[in-house]
Amino acid sequence: MPEGDTVWQAARRLHEALAGGELIRGDLRVPRYATADLTGRRVLDVTARGKHLLTRIEGGLTLHSHLGMDGAWKVYAPGRRWSGGPAHRIRAILGTPDRTAVGYRLPVLELLRTADEDRVVGHLGPDLLGPGWDPAQALANLRADPSRALGEALLDQRNLAGVGNVYKSELCFLLGVTPWLPVGELPAGLAERVPLLAHRLLEANRDRPVRRTTPLRGQDLFVYGRAPRPCARCGTSVRVADQGDGSRERPTYWCPVCQRGPAPRPRADRPRGPGTARGT
Repeated sequence: MPEGDTVWQAARRLHEALAGGELIRGDLRVPRYATADLTGRRVLDVTARGKHLLTRIEGGLTLHSHLGMDGAWKVYAPGRRWSGGPAHRIRAILGTPDRTAVGYRLPVLELLRTADEDRVVGHLGPDLLGPGWDPAQALANLRADPSRALGEALLDQRNLAGVGNVYKSELCFLLGVTPWLPVGELPAGLAERVPLLAHRLLEANRDRPVRRTTPLRGQDLFVYGRAPRPCARCGTSVRVADQGDGSRERPTYWCPVCQRGPAPRPRADRPRGPGTARGT
C-alpha cells in the first residue's frame, strides 16, 4: 500500500532514472493532456511531497501524480519487457535514451506550471520525509480538532503528510491507544510523541523493500492485516473494524488489551500476509 515511504522510494528511483536526461518519449494517456508534447525537454528532478510525486521538466512544467491505492511507476532499461500491468492501465510514459518510466493505474495525473505546484500540494501539512519536517507544526495541526479520532487525524494529510492506513494502525498500537480515541483525550505527554514516532517509523523504512515496525523475527507488522491472529505482546486476537477518513471506510486493526480507548464492534477479516511489501 503506497504511503509516504513508498512514494519517497518511487521519487528516488524516478530521479535516478530520468533526472538530467532529455525526453525522447512523453506520453500522457489522459484526455486532457493527450496532445501535450514533452519530447526534447530535460527532466530536472523528481521529488516526493507526502504521497504526491512531482516530476519537474525543463520549461517550467511539473508532472504531478499520485499513486492512490494501487498505482505504481516502473522503470525499464531499453529493450526490457514492461511488466507492470496491461497496456490499457498505463497512464504515463516518460522515456530518455537510457531509461523509460511507465506509470500504471495512476488515479491522479496532471501537467501544470512548476510555479503553480502549491495548487496541488500547498494544502499538505509537514512532510514526514521532507527537508522541512516540522514536528511542532504537525502537533499543532493534530491538536486543532481535539474531538477528532486519532486515526482519522493521522490520515488527514493536511495535518502531517505521509501516513496511510498501515502506519495509522501501527502508530496507534505503539502508542498504546485505539485509533478511535479523540486526540484531545490522549494521556499527558503522549500527544507530543505522535509526530516524532511517525517520523521515526517512516525514516526507518524509507530504504527498506519490506516495511517493518517490529523487531520480531518473522513478523514485520504488529497489528495491520493480522486479525484474528494473536497479538505479539499479549496473545489476544487482533481485531479489525472500519474507520472512515473523510473519503472512505478503511480496515483498521488494534489489540483490545494493549490499546486503551473506545473501539467499535469488530468485524470478521481474513488473515493477510505477514508483511507489507512495496513493489512500486
